[in-house]
Amino acid sequence: MNQRPERHSLLRPEAQVLKGILRGIEKEGLRVDPDGNLARTPHPVKLGSALTHPKITTDYSEALLELITGTHGNIETLRGELTDIHRFVASQLDNEIIWNQSMPAILPGEADIPIGWYGTSNTGMLKHVYRRGLAERYGKAMQCIAGVHYNFSLPDAVWSLLDTGGNRIEEQRSLGYMALIRNFTRYSWLLMYLFGASPAISTSFVKGQSHQLERFDDDTLYLPHATSLRMSDLGYNNKAQSELELCYNDIETFLKRLHGAVTTPFPAYEAIGTHRNGEWIQLNTNLLQIENEYYSSIRPKRTVERGERPSTALAARGIQYIEVRCLDIDPFCPIGIPETTSAFMDAFLLFCAAEDSPMFANNGFCRDSSDNFGVVAKRGREPGLMLVRQNQPVSLRDWGQELVERIAPYAELLDLAYNTDMHARALAVQQAKVHDISQTPSAQLLEQLKDTGQSFHAFTLQQSQAHHQALLAQPLPAETLTRFQHLAAESLADQVEIENSDTESFDDYVTRYHEALAEPVVAWSNTR
Repeated sequence: MNQRPERHSLLRPEAQVLKGILRGIEKEGLRVDPDGNLARTPHPVKLGSALTHPKITTDYSEALLELITGTHGNIETLRGELTDIHRFVASQLDNEIIWNQSMPAILPGEADIPIGWYGTSNTGMLKHVYRRGLAERYGKAMQCIAGVHYNFSLPDAVWSLLDTGGNRIEEQRSLGYMALIRNFTRYSWLLMYLFGASPAISTSFVKGQSHQLERFDDDTLYLPHATSLRMSDLGYNNKAQSELELCYNDIETFLKRLHGAVTTPFPAYEAIGTHRNGEWIQLNTNLLQIENEYYSSIRPKRTVERGERPSTALAARGIQYIEVRCLDIDPFCPIGIPETTSAFMDAFLLFCAAEDSPMFANNGFCRDSSDNFGVVAKRGREPGLMLVRQNQPVSLRDWGQELVERIAPYAELLDLAYNTDMHARALAVQQAKVHDISQTPSAQLLEQLKDTGQSFHAFTLQQSQAHHQALLAQPLPAETLTRFQHLAAESLADQVEIENSDTESFDDYVTRYHEALAEPVVAWSNTR
């Protein structure tokens, strides 16, 4: 093990700088009817415009809400805002609730799953047609899976303390974040074990498909030791992308391969074409329609300007933050992510940023890490499970305990910076899971099903109803409610303004959008 205990000591004299960490959350959740069936109603007008609202939008399906916080300097205000958004949405839904589980509710046939609609503007139609393409490529059911995305950034001073290399701050940041991503890739299997909460699914999700799941009851399928079927090959995985191995050794190679994926035709998608009966059905026939189609557990990110491509922004200004995308919704928490998860994520990501992060061999892709992640998603609670580290077998329990011990100094640093014991408490919760499989949310969910005799669907519906009532029981202060109502109204007006301002055809707009994707040139880097 290449442990470098002194790495965290580089931050200790300047621990207060860690108060500059920013984090944000994007939490998805399906709207369902009182029986737990996927809602087929339009996005509620009282929630505003899904195109322009900064806090409340939709992801793939018209029914898949996405609730977005701003960036926060501490976990308390972060979770406070996420709770407020949930409370507002709960108060505005008409005879519907949010399904508080990553794997979907009872789904109708593919033809009846509504795709997100964002109005008639070129911007809105681009989002809609992109989702049509996802339906053609992967099916609609997969696009109804929900999760929690955790956005995280470190203050620039941290990169100087860690001496990530590079001259300009854009380069220092990007080198540091790429090192973080490499370590995240090595160790993210631990997140699957600790926070995976989707070991079972409704039978409707795989109706008519072949699978290797076991029957729990008439309405429920599962794998006995699974942690996250959402992140297994049953969920976010597809054969076309399985051959796409992006490189996290440097941002130049990463962007070059991403550019290749969004500009290289793929035969199966060429066979589909871009139009059917005179209507757009996908934006292009390339391996990826746009950069965001790449399904990964973590992404380097940069805020984009309107109409700017993500890869163009990264090439021009470097990595600004990272987005963790592998967290399941916690079905036991009304807002889908407990305080202990947020606190652990901060310590884990700081650990990933600070610890040594060697370059990946094999053309920049770490096969062992990918395999470990997949094994833990499907078999993470299997007694005596072995993983692979540097081509050697190691037990999940031993490696997990070792990682918890290595993360501990970073939790201590965060507690020192914020004058709290939150991170140490969060670490203790995770350590208990490493020692006792029954403490994991995936094990607790299956135990609840066994104890109550409920199906996956019945249990999740009951939990979601209880969370809905708990949110309604704490109505928003009048001032906060008014602010959300104004945001909704403003977003609707903004959508109308965008629709009225269009001066070109959608065909021309799509052409111009694709032409804006130039070969990325990272001008600020000295590592080329």
